Amino acid sequence: MIKVLIADDHTLVRKGLKQILLDTEDIESVDEAGNGKETISKVTHEKYDLVLLDITLPGRSGIDVLKQIKCIDPELPVLILSMHPEEQYAVRSLRAGAAGYLTKESAPQELLNAIRRVANGGKYISSSLAEKLAGEIGSDMGKPLHEILSDREYQVMCLIASGKTAKEIAEDLNLSVKTISTHRARILRKMQMDNNAQITHYAIKRGLVV
Repeated sequence: MIKVLIADDHTLVRKGLKQILLDTEDIESVDEAGNGKETISKVTHEKYDLVLLDITLPGRSGIDVLKQIKCIDPELPVLILSMHPEEQYAVRSLRAGAAGYLTKESAPQELLNAIRRVANGGKYISSSLAEKLAGEIGSDMGKPLHEILSDREYQVMCLIASGKTAKEIAEDLNLSVKTISTHRARILRKMQMDNNAQITHYAIKRGLVV
């Protein structure tokens, strides 16, 4: 029997996922967390077989939370369930220790299959992501520019490329506008760019935003 922790800041999403999971015979119980701090607290004090983690959490990125979970309990499987396409965060998530990555567009049965596999010690990725990972093996030469960004900088870059203002990004991430501006400046410097238009062009060309 599998005990799951759902970490997502949207109440309706958590409730919907919880109902799907509780209707499944081999899932014993489902707990909930609405942000990174609550997730870390629950992982520290409770025992779970799997964490179903949203990559976009207020205040701290899901990848930061993932890394901390793996420090607390390296054996605890974490399955990422994200609204973002695989091209944006899947590889970074797996490098940070995730056992799998699914988009929220996935069918319920695919989610259940992924949970069972990951809870039993396996990995779960789509065939398209498997091809991407295979293509990256031994391909550090010519590494794309965005790979040199920190996880937070990468998150801000994608939001800039999606057309959001610094104020909107700050509200989404629960950070100050000044902090977002600092991240933007670092992104421009590291990627040797001058403005948001260049960031947007780069991200669209790489398929990082839709």
